[in-house]
Amino acid sequence: MIYLLFSILASTLIFILFKLFSTYKINTLHAIVVNYLTACISGLIAFDGTVSLGEITQFNWFYYTLGLGALFIVVFNLMALTTQRSGLSVVSVATKMSVVIPIVFGLLYYKESLGIYKGIGIVLALAAVYLASVKSTSDLKTKKSSLILPLLVFIGSGIIDTSLKYLEEAFVSETDVPIFSATIFGAAAVIGIFVLIIQGIQGKFQFQLKNIIAGIALGVPNFFSIFFLVKALRSGILESSGIFTVNNVAIVMISTFVGILFFKEKLIPKNWLGIILAVISIFLVTIAQF
Repeated sequence: MIYLLFSILASTLIFILFKLFSTYKINTLHAIVVNYLTACISGLIAFDGTVSLGEITQFNWFYYTLGLGALFIVVFNLMALTTQRSGLSVVSVATKMSVVIPIVFGLLYYKESLGIYKGIGIVLALAAVYLASVKSTSDLKTKKSSLILPLLVFIGSGIIDTSLKYLEEAFVSETDVPIFSATIFGAAAVIGIFVLIIQGIQGKFQFQLKNIIAGIALGVPNFFSIFFLVKALRSGILESSGIFTVNNVAIVMISTFVGILFFKEKLIPKNWLGIILAVISIFLVTIAQF
């Protein structure tokens, strides 16, 4: 359970840093690229042993991580476009509701149990992330032509979580978790660097030290959010459907409280209802395992 707790805390710290990005006018794309590079280096440091690039390519999971790294960049840009065109609440709901994809995958592919408590808990969890994320009805009003972007964010985020579960189960040994995580971030970093090079050729790149600092600050918790999530998935404390439910809902709940305490965000009644449902869903999913 300690790995799950650390993953939740690391993900919440990411939320805080993204909030600060807007305050200090950080170039998000530039910081994200540095973040991936930092996360990759963090994984290499955390790996107990030495490994060369040639050895990394021999791992069974290597080419899958290249695909995941590319997906990280693509989903991030889709999230940015969705935010610009449809609003923050729309992208927030699309990202958080994607938890249903790894949950269903765990239930169907791994034949995980679905008792009455767990079933109710999962349904309440989905309701909780929706209610806690949406600030007003108008936030979700969007043109039908713009629905494709939230849908792609939903699918992409779900595929990332599902792929992490499948790869750690099928290919990743206990000792390889740090290097596995580092390779995913390394692939994302390489793709991001190419994007920055293109910006430089087009004369659109402007170096700012604060973007580097922000990226480093983001990279460490970003690495550990994935590292500890993979550790939690293989810990056996909960089935993967339970892990993803508790992880996602707890992040929403804690992030909401952080927003209230430190960023003076205002909540409407249905946000509070979402928090209450989140607590109940975590309780139900957890006791369903015992």
